[in-house]
Amino acid sequence: MSTLTVPDGMPTLSRGRHRTPRRGACMMEIASLLAGEPWSDHPSCTHPLLAHLARLVNDSSTDAGRQRLITLVPALVGRRGDDDTWLRLPVAVAAGTILDVPEGTQRILAAGLLRIEYLCGDAGPRLKATRREAGATLDLVPGAVAWAGRRGLGDRGDLKSFARNTAPTMVRCTVDGIVTADGPGCDRRLRAVLEAGISACPQDQVDRRTMPIP
Repeated sequence: MSTLTVPDGMPTLSRGRHRTPRRGACMMEIASLLAGEPWSDHPSCTHPLLAHLARLVNDSSTDAGRQRLITLVPALVGRRGDDDTWLRLPVAVAAGTILDVPEGTQRILAAGLLRIEYLCGDAGPRLKATRREAGATLDLVPGAVAWAGRRGLGDRGDLKSFARNTAPTMVRCTVDGIVTADGPGCDRRLRAVLEAGISACPQDQVDRRTMPIP
């Protein structure tokens, strides 16, 4: 079994989008190179929500912390996920951080998790574990749940609207909440969120044989 790794001579990780590798690279731009795709920070080799998370973590980490993220780039390649990823990934990133982010962020995450519970209920046994994890996470923040409930934010919309609006907002607010909290170990928590997102996103069958997580 071969393992996909980052070759020597790759651009240094830096914030933002870059026109060419000579100007630097973000995690997803290096992923596009490893996947053999055209240079882009939105390559097709990665599920859009996971790629969104990777770009946010890349840009929110310190310079030193960002360079340590390079070892996670191969794990982003070939993780195209599926429709359930729009629900599983936000739960995974919120579950480990909801107690470490400001109250305003907790409220946004609670509203999203309530919608996930609602949407998972329509999916049957397939998303039973995701629904259970969302519920356990909501139990940690009863005040935020009450706030979202008073506004009727937990039982609206369908998966399409959730994927377009709520899921990216949950991911962004999670990363922003970690940065706003600004406690010791911010880089470590950002990396952990990305690792959780990677684990929640299925890997392509062809890539699972040739590109295991490092």
